[in-house]
Amino acid sequence: MTAPWDDWNHVLKIDPDKDLPEGVTYGDICATGTDAIEVGGTMGITEENMQAVVDACAEHDVPLYQEPSSPDVVIEHDALEGYLIPTVFNAGSPFWITGAHKEWVRIDDGLDWDRTTLEAYIVMNPDADVATYTEADCDLNADDVAAYAEVAERMFGQEIVYLEYSGMLGDEGIVEAAAGGVDEATLFYGGGIHDYDSAYAMAQYADVIVVGDLAHEEGVDAVRETVEAAADA
Repeated sequence: MTAPWDDWNHVLKIDPDKDLPEGVTYGDICATGTDAIEVGGTMGITEENMQAVVDACAEHDVPLYQEPSSPDVVIEHDALEGYLIPTVFNAGSPFWITGAHKEWVRIDDGLDWDRTTLEAYIVMNPDADVATYTEADCDLNADDVAAYAEVAERMFGQEIVYLEYSGMLGDEGIVEAAAGGVDEATLFYGGGIHDYDSAYAMAQYADVIVVGDLAHEEGVDAVRETVEAAADA
């Protein structure tokens, strides 16, 4: 059975702790042509601001997923297609690989396993909040990244490998190496995509590009450019 992301080119990540540009609505964001919207962030995330964004997007016709940063911000909503939970393969502590996850399975009423998928994160920007938070070892070369990607798929059976450069545009050679490290898994790329050209460059190698800050900083026209680039690549 195919997974939804097998057919995606573009995901828009909305951070509940960040505002949209003046005059831009969540309806405008949902109408950019993105294949899916992922609601999540690293810092300042609460159940309340998660709920507000999901409520705002729920009435629009676009697949909606939650990427919760911790078990206490997981919300139940009929509009959610599912939950994408990060596990950071190059984290400095096993806590962010499996330790936190034993707490996930203890949430009230348990995880909805039929709608829950892990994302095997490889974090690459040492200045990003997620790198600081997880104490990630970002001093990785292309061979290291390809090996992590292969471990994620072959040894841990991950469906999604997520190369995360949050806050900066990644190295095309490393993205290409990550793509070479996976076979059946879907390679997500996120970080620094700010226009058509940067989106096209990353989408040549990644199966799915993830655009986040652009929506909060530039608005819908800029996001639409990246949607077009992902389709063209």
